[in-house]
Amino acid sequence: MSLKRLRPGELIALAGAVCVIVSLTQPWYENSFAQLSAWETFGPAVVLLIAAAAAALMLVVASITERSTALPVAAGVWSTLFGIIAVIAAIVRVLERPDHADHLCRGAWLALAGAILILVGSWWSMRDERPSLYTPAEPPPLPPPSPNGAPHAGV
Repeated sequence: MSLKRLRPGELIALAGAVCVIVSLTQPWYENSFAQLSAWETFGPAVVLLIAAAAAALMLVVASITERSTALPVAAGVWSTLFGIIAVIAAIVRVLERPDHADHLCRGAWLALAGAILILVGSWWSMRDERPSLYTPAEPPPLPPPSPNGAPHAGV
């Protein structure tokens, strides 16, 4: 486990996941009666935002803990896909006004910003190929050839 493996893309995706998570605790809409949170106006868009935040967190965890690049690359692909879906879902939540809401509050804008950060960070993570962050695999050296040219017993 090494925090040195985190690249700018993963850090941006992490910031986006934090924004989405914090947005779920903030009011999203305001009508003449009260402020409405994401939980009070729960819908498919909120589920997609949560899935994108989970994918971004998985990208960060995979980048920190894995010794090879296979899982972080796969997590980056999935996080990018969920980031695209989350941006669309967040735009829908900003344009849609449930329960006769008059104004958008900070939660909706924070969720939109977080979804965009998840998408940008995940995309950047996929494009940033720095194999120097991972130690290369080194197979054990082969024994020297035998003097009479016969194959080795272990080969």
